[in-house]
Amino acid sequence: MIEKKALRAELKRRRAEHVAAIPEWQRALLFNRPPGVVAEMVGEGAVISVFHEMTDEVPASNYARWFAERGHRVALPWLAARKAAMQFREWTNPFDDSLLVSDPYSALQPAEDAPLLVPEVMFCPLLGFTSSGGRIGYGAGFYDTWLENNRPRLAIGLAWDCQLDETIPLEPHDQPLDYVITPTRVHGPFR
Repeated sequence: MIEKKALRAELKRRRAEHVAAIPEWQRALLFNRPPGVVAEMVGEGAVISVFHEMTDEVPASNYARWFAERGHRVALPWLAARKAAMQFREWTNPFDDSLLVSDPYSALQPAEDAPLLVPEVMFCPLLGFTSSGGRIGYGAGFYDTWLENNRPRLAIGLAWDCQLDETIPLEPHDQPLDYVITPTRVHGPFR
């Protein structure tokens, strides 16, 4: 079985090379809105969660703005501490990053006084995914735990095409995604 730590490092390297090869003007055109087929699956007024992208991640904050413009409440993951359970708090204005603060891992999150929300549709970060909806994240287990205990109507991964990898070792606690969106296609449904 592939060692997950080494696989994560390889997936990060591969992703960084892939993103660096995309011209900046082209990157600006990607992930500006969800594909029509996905947008149609999201119910009117559904609470949407995204993530505020870190280096080389898919620009998920674009989806936050798109959904906010259509009247959806948007949430970001929120952590009180490194080992605390993940929650979701409202990102009241996805057009203004200055309202966000650093989480314990240096990602951006809403302030502690932002309203708690429960996502109905989750757009999830990942390092890699399989053609059957398996996902490998960064190793802390926040998304697997949330998905196991609070399964939303839809759990959708956002990824670059290079992140598809059939060698990802899946374990019983790994929670499958319903779909994965890449710049070239919508993978799924998986469940």
